[in-house]
Amino acid sequence: MSQAKTTFDDAIRDAEELLAHFDKANTQPPPENAEVLKRAGLIMALTAWETYVEDRVVEGLRSRIGTEGDSQSARFVKKRLDEELKRFHNPSSDKTRRLFLDFLEVDLTNAWAWNQYDCTKVKSTLDDLIGKRGEAVHRSKAPRNGTPAPHLVTREDLKRAISFLKSLVAATEKAL
Repeated sequence: MSQAKTTFDDAIRDAEELLAHFDKANTQPPPENAEVLKRAGLIMALTAWETYVEDRVVEGLRSRIGTEGDSQSARFVKKRLDEELKRFHNPSSDKTRRLFLDFLEVDLTNAWAWNQYDCTKVKSTLDDLIGKRGEAVHRSKAPRNGTPAPHLVTREDLKRAISFLKSLVAATEKAL
């Protein structure tokens, strides 16, 4: 198991804990402010994925070129990866695929399949979650005229997202 996977496992627990807090706060009717826990959970889950991708490609590159990296070409590749990671945000399926292809010469997306998910559905689901994270971060929905706004992230959405990302990391680990 990679160190990136260990870090992911620790980080995804934050999203799971936010879901547990939501469940504790979920009385009938739920408090208005409980919805923020689900949005935050989704943001944390996808941040765990983003960190995993970044850490995993660095870890993979280190194993390929060694920790010393004394050669000019090794220093160049490490510097290029560092620059790429500074611009690497919203790790969609295409961005993740490109990063691993460029630096590890592996197309992970071919290995992204399990149970009811084929690689096409995995990519689509990941991209949808990345889009929803952007909405959760940038488009908070406030109640209007005392009427609560529709929830951007349902409890089931968050639960499925966490499970999906755990499976995606497992598939990625298996491919590498």
